Parts: sequence; structure tokens; C-alpha cells
Amino acid sequence: MRGLAGPVALADRLEKSKAMDRPIRVLATTVRRRLRQGRLRDLLHGVPTGKPLHPPLATVSLGCWLSAAVLDLADADPRATRLLLATGIANAVPTAAAGLTDWSSLHREQQRVGFVHMLSNLTAIGLFSASLLARVRGQERSGRLLSFAGLGVAGLGGYLGGHLAYRQAAGANHAPQVTHLVPLGWHDLCPLRDLPDGRPVARRLGYIQLFVLRRGDAVTVLGDRCPHLAGPLHQGRLVIENGEECVVCPWHSSTFRLADGSVKHGPATAPAPMFETRVRRDGTIQVRPGLT
Repeated sequence: MRGLAGPVALADRLEKSKAMDRPIRVLATTVRRRLRQGRLRDLLHGVPTGKPLHPPLATVSLGCWLSAAVLDLADADPRATRLLLATGIANAVPTAAAGLTDWSSLHREQQRVGFVHMLSNLTAIGLFSASLLARVRGQERSGRLLSFAGLGVAGLGGYLGGHLAYRQAAGANHAPQVTHLVPLGWHDLCPLRDLPDGRPVARRLGYIQLFVLRRGDAVTVLGDRCPHLAGPLHQGRLVIENGEECVVCPWHSSTFRLADGSVKHGPATAPAPMFETRVRRDGTIQVRPGLT
């Protein structure tokens, strides 16, 4: 186990290092300003597919480069190796765009690790591009050495990407479906008269915090934790998007439809859990997890 402490300790130190905070802040702000909320940004986040776009794209490039290294070791047809290198390099463009978009909406500790992840991957792309150029010029030995170096650097970038995804939960759903956390049936939440009209508030159902919005006698209830990074939805703005009432997370502006909790705009890709509601004759609101 001691052998694993090195890379883990390095990644942990990156989380706490403030040395890169200024360029991180400038770059993240620039990306958010240049890439406004809309279809392109939602596409790069992965909203249409319901999952982050960057990881599967990154897997394609890494798979191409790893396959090229295997062909090099097998002394296979150099044309096949060049094709794999070129495919990985071309795919790295949308991969980087998706990753940069996600990274710009993370919290600072995640951004610090992500920044080094990005620098590692840019270095790897440079090495693979130099390898391809050397091979085209007939310098196969130099091309192979550059390719192996690129694979090593890409491995470092991949490790940091894994740290982001699994240790820091970047891209994970922070508001998983809560059906299994709530017993079956209807549950008393609070009296209807205790809720302000037209302003969202937080209420608890056991140890689960809920977003609750009253409109007259109608009540909308969602899970209060934003699926992106667990921001409090009850502190968000209510907006109308294409005739649909939505709530905007106060942390990173993920937007959810109040009708069903689905994602209108990223960076969130998973929906906010929805709860069915009814009002008893004595005015008590009852809730149960909505059907998925």
C-alpha cells in the first residue's frame, strides 16, 4: 500500500496548492464568458446524452494512442500506426473543448488538479503530433520514441483525470435518485400554510433536504441538492425558459425544469429528483418519490 501513497499524495497536494490559482481564475473566467449558456455549451457538457461528454471522448484518443504503441512493439504496418496517431490527435480537439467547458464550472480544488491534467494532456498531444510528423518524414525510430513518451505523459494525465472523477467526484451525480432512501408510500412534509407563496424554500424529509415551491394550492418538490456539485437549489433563481418555469442553481447556473426536474441547461447532466405531492384535507402536504 505504501507504493500507492506517492501519486495519491501528489494529487492531494495539487488540490491544496495555490500556486496556479491566478492563471486558473483567468482561464476559467474567460471560458465562461466566451462560451455562454446555450446549445453548444450544453452539448459540450453532455446534457443531450445525460452524461459528461469528455470522458468517453478521452477514452477514444487514449485507446488510439495505446493501440499505436502496441503496433509499434509488434513492428506492424507503419501506415496503420500513423492512422491511429492521427485519429487520436483529431479526436483530441473536441475532447479538449468538452473538458475545458466542464473544468470551467468546477470548484477551485478540482480546478487545480484539472489544470495539471490539462497541461499533461496538451504535452501528450504535442508529443504525439511530433511523432506523427517524424514518421511522415521517414524517421520511424524518433517517431516511436516520441510516441512512447507521449503515452507516458498521457498516462499521468489519465491518472489525474481519474482522481478528478473518483476522488473529487467531478462529473458525478451529486443528487442520485432518492427512492431507495425514502420508505414506500406518502409522507407528511409540512402544513401548506407554512410555505411562502411563489418563493422556494428548503424542507427536510427525514435526512433528505428538499426544494419546495408553492404556487397557490399547488406545490412543486424536488431534491434540493444540485446534481452538478450539490448546490442548494432553493437559493436559486426562478426563470421562464421557452415557456417553461425553471430553477437556476446559484453555484454554476445549472437549470432544471420544475415540471419534471429534467435538465434545461448544464453543467449538470443528471436531473433533479422529482417528488409527487398532494394536500390532505387538514392542509398537510404529503410527498413521495416520483416515478423514474
